[in-house]
Amino acid sequence: MKNGNMMKTSDFYYDLPEELIAQTPIERRDASRLMTLDRVTGKTGHCHFYELPDFLRSGDCIILNDSRVLPARLLGQRLPGGGACEVLLLADRGMGTWECLVRPGRKMRLGAKLSFGEGELTAEVVGELEDGNRLVHFVYQGIFLEVLERLGKMPLPPYIKAELQDRERYQTVYSRHTGSAAAPTAGLHFTPELLRTIQTKGVEIGYVTLHVGLGTFRPVKEENITDHAMHSEYCILSQETADLINQTKASGGRCVCVGTTSCRTLESWAGEDGHMEAKSGWTDIYIYPGYRFKVTDALVTNFHLPESTLIMLVSAFAGREHVLAAYQEAVRERYRFFSFGDAMFLY
Repeated sequence: MKNGNMMKTSDFYYDLPEELIAQTPIERRDASRLMTLDRVTGKTGHCHFYELPDFLRSGDCIILNDSRVLPARLLGQRLPGGGACEVLLLADRGMGTWECLVRPGRKMRLGAKLSFGEGELTAEVVGELEDGNRLVHFVYQGIFLEVLERLGKMPLPPYIKAELQDRERYQTVYSRHTGSAAAPTAGLHFTPELLRTIQTKGVEIGYVTLHVGLGTFRPVKEENITDHAMHSEYCILSQETADLINQTKASGGRCVCVGTTSCRTLESWAGEDGHMEAKSGWTDIYIYPGYRFKVTDALVTNFHLPESTLIMLVSAFAGREHVLAAYQEAVRERYRFFSFGDAMFLY
């Protein structure tokens, strides 16, 4: 197997028919399909997500990311004149200023004034960043998150063209801390009943918070994967979850991460020996083949975009050849891909 230094971005390409990109969530969250992949042998299996407890063992722990998605897409007008504009909130820079993606960029230069919700929320572009993002200062009455709940739309990924009917379907049932620009999608399959079934089996549930950035979706543009600059995301590991993981490991149980976000949080803060302690801060961990996992023993995740950092992470965990063969099988079996699609359990 080639290590990361030798790997090309094109090594993580696979051919995906467009009609397999899921446009809407299925009616029942846990009725999604679930492909299992043994990362040692490459053997695959096919079942449904509600059967996940069958693959968990008493004494395991399962780690969920409880971040909530901001309704961070604002549609408004430029002032004066009223031309349409769109602003997508990426990161809170404090004091009412956010780093944003804006459209149309050429009309939203320094000093541009904007209005949303017939003036309930106004804004001014106060900075331009090297990557084309803008710093936007907002003026409003009351609590910003409540204003956003009224005026904002869910920031669905660009490959989803359908309008979302129920915005809670782009939130996990256990989401608590608002701050993500995109959903931690592996968690969308869980229902309260399924979580109870998992606990009944003797599996402990722990939570981390990682606020997902839109950089997650960006394909890697560099030819060599090691040349890619990873985006930063803010994440929190509580003492309670750190203790749970340490106890699980000490007693021979497995740490099952739900989603690449939970995995990145744990791998960012783990000691070399896998010991966990409470920590919070920004992480730009970049996991690709050759990486040695310190904590993650099994992974629940959706199917990811070709040539993305996420398929590289999954390939680091289960082997690139195994993963690409499984993806080709998923295409043949007509699995649904990406955010509202089906899931994998890699162990």
